[in-house]
Amino acid sequence: MPARSCLRTVLTTVLTPTAALRVALGWGSFLVVLLARPVLGAGLPALALVTALTTIVAVVIACAFGVVIQAERLAQRLGDPYGTLVLTLSVVVIEVILICAVLLGPGEHTTVARDSVMATTMIVLNLLVGAALVVGGLRHGDLRANPTGVSAYLALLVVLTAVAFVLPGTIGVDGSYSSDQAVPVIVLVVVLYGFFLHRQTGAQSPDFQEVTGVEPGSDAGTVDRETRQGAGTPRHEHLAEVIARAVVLLVTVTPVLLLSHDMAVLLDDGLGRLGAPVALSGVLIATVVLLPEGIATVRAAWRGQAQRVANLAYGALVSCVGLTLPAVLAIGELSGQRVVLAETPTNLVLVGVSLLLTHVTVSARRLTAVHGSAHLAVFVLYGLSVFA
Repeated sequence: MPARSCLRTVLTTVLTPTAALRVALGWGSFLVVLLARPVLGAGLPALALVTALTTIVAVVIACAFGVVIQAERLAQRLGDPYGTLVLTLSVVVIEVILICAVLLGPGEHTTVARDSVMATTMIVLNLLVGAALVVGGLRHGDLRANPTGVSAYLALLVVLTAVAFVLPGTIGVDGSYSSDQAVPVIVLVVVLYGFFLHRQTGAQSPDFQEVTGVEPGSDAGTVDRETRQGAGTPRHEHLAEVIARAVVLLVTVTPVLLLSHDMAVLLDDGLGRLGAPVALSGVLIATVVLLPEGIATVRAAWRGQAQRVANLAYGALVSCVGLTLPAVLAIGELSGQRVVLAETPTNLVLVGVSLLLTHVTVSARRLTAVHGSAHLAVFVLYGLSVFA
C-alpha cells in the first residue's frame, strides 16, 4: 500500500489535469495531421492553409509551456546543470533525429543540416540571448553569470562552429568533407562533446551553477556551499517524481517536434506562394523547435537566473552542433550522400560577429539590457541577409 500510495501521489502531482490535457492535445493534433497528410500535401486553399498553420502553432505554444513547467520542476529537484540538461537534450536529440530522418528520406537534402544548424546558431546566440538580457536587464538592472562556465561554452562553440561552417569550405571538396576527413572529424567532435558533458556533470559542475553573491574585487559571485554539495543528488523520496517528470517532459515535447515537420511543409507552400526566400522557412522552423528552450530562457532571465540563461541557451547550441555534426556526417558516409556544410561568406561573417559579440558580452562584469540590444540587432541583420 505505501508504494501504491506514493505512486498515486506522484502521478497526481506530476500528471495534473492541465499536463494531461497538453499531452492529449499534442498527440491528438499530431494524429489528426498524420491522417490529413495526403490533403495537406495536395495544395490547400489559402484560407485553409492559414488556418492549419495557425492551429499547429497554437498547439505547439500550449505544449511548449507544459515542457517548460516540467523542466523547471526538474531543475528544482536536480539543480543545475542537470536540470537544464534534461530540457536541452530532450529538445536537441529529437531535433537531430528529425534532421537525420530528412536526410534518409527521398530527394536531395544536401544542405538541410547546415541550414538548420545555422538558423539555430543565430537564433540562440542573438535572439534568445538578446531577449533574455533585455528582459533580465530591465527588470534587475544587471545579471551576473558564472564566468568559468560561460567561457567553457564559448570555447566549445568557437571550435564546433569552425568545424561545421568554415573548414568544409577550406579543406573540403565543394563545401563537404571528404571521406578521409569525415571520420576524424566525427571522432574529434564526439570526444570533445563527450568530455565536455563528463566535466560539466562531474568535477566542474559548480562552474555551471548560479552565483550567490559578489566577493570584493571579484568579477563574479561564489557558488553556495549547499548548492555545490546537493546539486544533482535528489533525495530518494524524490526519485520517482524526477523520473515521472522526465517522462512527461519527453511525452509533451515529442509532438511539438513532430508537428514542426508537418508545419515545414505548410510553410514551404505558403512562403512559395508569397515569393519569400526558402531560407526563411528554416529560420521559422528552428524558432518553433527552440520555443520551449526560448520560453525557459526568458523566464530564467525574468527571475534573474543568469547562469540558467547561459545553460539553456549556450548549452542547447553546444548540444545541437555537437550531436548534429557527427550524426549527419556518419549518415553521409554510410549512405553515400553528399553533406554540404560550408557556409556562405555573409553567414560566416554573421557567425564571426555573433561569437565576437558573445565574447564581449560574457567578459563583462555585469550583463545589461544594452548587451541584449546589441545581440538583437545582429539577429535583425541576419534577417536582412535571409531576404537579400
